[in-house]
Order: sequence, then structure tokens, then C-alpha cells
Amino acid sequence: MRVLVVKTSSMGDILHSLPALTDAAYNLPNISFDWVVEENFAQIPSWHFAVNQVIPVAIRRWRKNWFAKAICQERHDFINTLRRQHYDVIIDAQGLIKSAFLITRKARGIKHGLDRKSIKEPIASWFYDVKHNVPKQMHAIERIRLLFAKSLQYTLPDSMGDYAIARHFLSSLPNDNQQYLIFLHATTRDEKHWSEDAWRKLIKLVEPTGLKIKLPWGAPHEQARAIRLAQGFQQHVEVLPKLSLSDIATIIAGAKAVVSVDTGLSHLTAALDRPNITLFGKTDPNLIGGYGKNQFSIISDEKCMQTIQAEQVYKQLVSFL
Repeated sequence: MRVLVVKTSSMGDILHSLPALTDAAYNLPNISFDWVVEENFAQIPSWHFAVNQVIPVAIRRWRKNWFAKAICQERHDFINTLRRQHYDVIIDAQGLIKSAFLITRKARGIKHGLDRKSIKEPIASWFYDVKHNVPKQMHAIERIRLLFAKSLQYTLPDSMGDYAIARHFLSSLPNDNQQYLIFLHATTRDEKHWSEDAWRKLIKLVEPTGLKIKLPWGAPHEQARAIRLAQGFQQHVEVLPKLSLSDIATIIAGAKAVVSVDTGLSHLTAALDRPNITLFGKTDPNLIGGYGKNQFSIISDEKCMQTIQAEQVYKQLVSFL
């Protein structure tokens, strides 16, 4: 059975879809998946054993200059690639009008998705041949697992979902005998940030343990923050160079534990089965929080990140150390 998955972004949402593929592969041994995903996240589906082909799309980049000749040619080439294969089942797990209109409706095969009561943008459900009801008050991973089970007609397992990507990195762990922690300090929204003073207090609390702390970053302003956090702790804290997503995953896979704000790399940490403490402000972790082994949430008072104390985080971290 050949299945097309439409789940283009964001990083966390893509990672949330992986356990559904694992369920399907164990229930339907002859299944294989192609996956349409934003070009910046194209590495992620390739880490899963059941994915046959990754089809990159670039809607985020295209919309900046939609009618440019080169962009029009890219869209034309993408549609040709998409329509080259006839699929037994197409599952739109994105649930947005843009993905349903620009991608799902153009693919060849029976199209499945959420019904209008279950989906984020009800108009998107107009483009599906088969529509499924999935309760909204479930963790995002469990919602996608249920959508896949209904679309592919197998019974949803009672066990916790398995991302099945940690094994991909077991053979390429860092050649670093020194145990280390990773602090994921960067996120896209201001209200999800923990203060630099709080991060530095946590760094100081960890210093006597002898564990090194690694600080990744993706954009120049995040690099600048990492440098500020490391100031005065040069023997204790390492600001990493700019890395590919795969390289960051390898470093996370080798960490003793991770402390993170609510960000895509926090979900990657969960997918790699590493102990993780995630700090939450306004986000409800029951719906999109860390899912997997050794995932802990610290929820701020009054939905304000600055009410979380470094001592509170360190106390939880000690259980890993």
C-alpha cells in the first residue's frame, strides 16, 4: 500500500506525525509512505523507516514572490512530481486551507482528512473524499494517530506512540566522553522566552556538577543570546556553531538531559527519547506538550514565564543527574 502524507510544517507538528506512521507500519506491514513537507524540514521524515520518498514543498518561500517566473516553474515541477504517483490513500494531517487547496486536491488518490467539526480550518475539509471525526481535546500526537487509524482502517494501539527515529542516530552519537546538558533557549514568540537572568542562574546552579552545557542556535539574534548566556562561563558552557537539523539531532541524542522552552527542538528531544524539562507559559502542555519517555513540564504561574524560578528547574534536573 502506497500512502501520501501531507504535513508540511511546523517542526513540532511534523514530529507529532511520526508515531502514526509507526502504528501504521506495524499494523500494515506492506505499507510505505511518501511525505510532502516544507523544504526546511525535509530531513525529518527521512529519518523514519517507513518513509519511501520525501517531496519538498516551499509554500513559505514561494508566497514571498508568488508570480515570479522561477517560482512558477518550481510550483509546476512540484505538481508534476506529486501527480507522478497514484496513491491508495492520501492523508492530509495539516488541516489547513492552503495545504488542502494547493497540495492535497492535486494529488491522485482517495483523500482523507478531518471533518469540519474536528479541523482547524473547516473549509479545508471540502477537499477531502473521506472525512473523519477526531476529538479536539486530545494530545496532538494522539489525534494524528487516530486520524491515521481511521483512514487506514486498523485499530489504534493502546500503547504510547513510538516516533521510531532515535535508532537513526544511535550509530552517529558524538565522540565526546564528557557528559553534557543542552539548554534550548531559543523560540519564535516573545511570551515563550525565559529571561536571560533565569538561564544564567540555572547555569550557575549546574556549574558545580561538572557537566558541560551546550547552547544551540539557528538565527543570528539567537547566537547573540547564546553568547550572552555563556559570558563568564567559558569553561562550563559551549556555544555551538550553526548546525544542520540532523547535526543538532545527533547532539541532542547524546545529551544526558535537556532543558527547553516551548520550541520545535523540544519536540525533537522528546522524539529522540532524551530526558527533557520543558518550560511553559500560555501553552497547554496537555494538548501539545512533550510526549514520550522522561518528558516533564514546568508550567508557569499566571501563564507568565518569568514566574518560573531557576531553583525550581534545577530541582527537577537533579533527578536526571
